This record gives sequence, C-alpha cells and structure tokens, in this order.
Amino acid sequence: MDNYRFILSGGGTGGHIYPAIAIANELKRRFPKAEILFVGASDRMEMEKVPQAGYEIKGLWISGLQRRLSWKNLMFPIKVISSLIKARNIVNTFKPHVAIGTGGYASGPVLRIASGKGIPCVLQEQNSYAGITNKILASRVSRICVAYDGMDKFFPKEKIVKTGNPVRASLIRLPETGTSSYAYFDLRPDKNTVLVLGGSLGARRINELIEDQLTAFSKLGLQLIWQCGSLYYEKYRQFGSERVFVTGYLNQMEHAYRVADIIISRSGAGSVSELCLVGKPVIFIPSPNVAEDHQTKNAQALVERGAALMIQERDLASEFKKQFEELFHSKEIKEQLGKNIKELALPKATEHIVDEIVQIIEGKDD
Repeated sequence: MDNYRFILSGGGTGGHIYPAIAIANELKRRFPKAEILFVGASDRMEMEKVPQAGYEIKGLWISGLQRRLSWKNLMFPIKVISSLIKARNIVNTFKPHVAIGTGGYASGPVLRIASGKGIPCVLQEQNSYAGITNKILASRVSRICVAYDGMDKFFPKEKIVKTGNPVRASLIRLPETGTSSYAYFDLRPDKNTVLVLGGSLGARRINELIEDQLTAFSKLGLQLIWQCGSLYYEKYRQFGSERVFVTGYLNQMEHAYRVADIIISRSGAGSVSELCLVGKPVIFIPSPNVAEDHQTKNAQALVERGAALMIQERDLASEFKKQFEELFHSKEIKEQLGKNIKELALPKATEHIVDEIVQIIEGKDD
C-alpha cells in the first residue's frame, strides 16, 4: 500500500515551513500515490509558500499570545476554540494515517485533535530550545525528531530520535569548482569573500554593522556578498560595487556558500543546519528578538564544540572588528572552525525523519 494520507502542520516562519515541505517531498518520492495536506495559520507565510511548492493547504484562525499586554490577547481563547473545531473537521474529512508537526501555532490544534483520535503523530523540533507548541504536544505523539543533543530536558527521552533538520537538496553537494559561482556574483576568484546572511526579511543591526565595516573590509582586500533582506534592499543597494554584491534575497544559495571564505549569519535552526553542511568558518550574530532567545542557544551549542564564533548584538561595537580580524588573519582558526562545524552535519535528516514515519505506518513502532 502506498496511497497513504499525511497531514503536515507547521508555519509562521520559514524555519517551520521549509522542513515541512522537505518532509512532504520525501514522502511523495517514496509514496507517489500518497495524499498530502498542509494545515497552517490563515494569515501567515505558509499560505503562500506551500501552494508554491505544489501542495494544498488549509488555514486555521490561530496565533500566539502577545508577549506585551495587548487587546489581541483577548481574542486568543476564541481563536483556539475556532481552530480546534476547524482542525477536527479537517482531520475527520481527510482521515490521515499520520500527522506531522514542525512547530508553529497551527500544529497545536491539528496534532491535538489527531492524537485524540488515535492517529499516530510525529513532531520535528528544529531548535536546541524546544518551542512551546511542541512542548505541549510532546506527551501526545509517537516520535519526536530533533537536531540537537540534550533534548530530553524538554521531551520524554524514549520518544526522541536525533535526525537533524531537513535542508535544501541543492546544498548537500556544492558546485565542485567555484568558477561559475564567482561569475554568478560577478566577483573575483583571487579575493577572499565574506558572505553576510540576515534572513529573508533582513536584520537591521547586522546591516548597520556591515555598512560601518565596509571601509575596513576594503582595507583587508575583501569582497562581499551582502544579503541585506527584502525590507532593507532599497536602503542598502547604493553600496553595491565591483567588490560588494548587495541583494535582498539569495535564490542560489549553493553559489554563495561555494565562494564564501567567512560567513556572518543569524543562527536560526535552518541556517545552522545548512552551515554545518557547508563547513566554512562562521560568526553567528543571534537575533535577540525570538522566543526564549533560542538563536543564542542554537549558536552556543556550536560554540561549545569549537565549531563557530558568536557575538551578541549588544557586543558588536566592541567585539566585532577584533574577532573578525583575528579570524581573517588566522588560517589555523579558519580551518579548525570549518572542520569542527562540518563534523556536526546531518545531511540525511529528511530521509531519517521519513524513515521514522514509515516505521510507524508499517506497524514497526516500538
């Protein structure tokens, strides 16, 4: 039998959406006749990104509690009830064999209803600090796929499987030579290249830092690929030059990773997993504006293994120039960081997650 039905739920950010799409693609590869349905939050980016990937999605009227006092919190109980009712209708109609949650508010009602009906459920937790939805659901699911050690702080140990995070297939094997990659950015192969990644929307403080450091980078003979984010492109495009490639969004990440000698990046779970595969020296600048400061915890897990450097936003003015130049001038440090981060890579994460799902649907679950 391969005409299984799978519900995947998760979203709000790319960090929840893209792993779900990667899992769906692998399920479809193994079970071409399978039916796959996504469920997301009706006003979030998954409602656009999932159909672009070729899958049907249904939306729930759901959001999280605001951290500050807000009138929007008065609507929270109503949204939860509404989402549970709609999730029950979706599950009753679709009748999935397995429900898979990748985090985000929408996965809460879906997996709660599915598990209550005896449908096996699988969670995929991307971060080193578990999200609130996944922590709430942990007792109700069959398996929890994680990317970091020590996740038994949040989840029942017997349910945890370390699989890693799904990453884009194009990054499993980077271009063998950099010729086409340098040409893609119109950069020179005889110069060291710094790659700056602030996320698809952009990171204000990182952009300010890079603007401040442009002269210093020039004095070091560096060229730059600066992904400043769609929100900031109009502001920073003026700094583009023969040695500075400025873009709002990078469509061909494999080319950027191929030419990079040093990478400056946020430390969302997806970025960390990709950078482990890439195996280049990285300076992480975690976003301070995320739940439970999880980006700092993601980066710290690598720093403790000698696999990356980390500078907090509040320390950039005093620490960045010193740490960057020490890294740039030390071949030994660059090689050690690249070697150590590469050892943490889990390139078959998507396949291993689907292996766990297959064990469940084939009745081999322990």
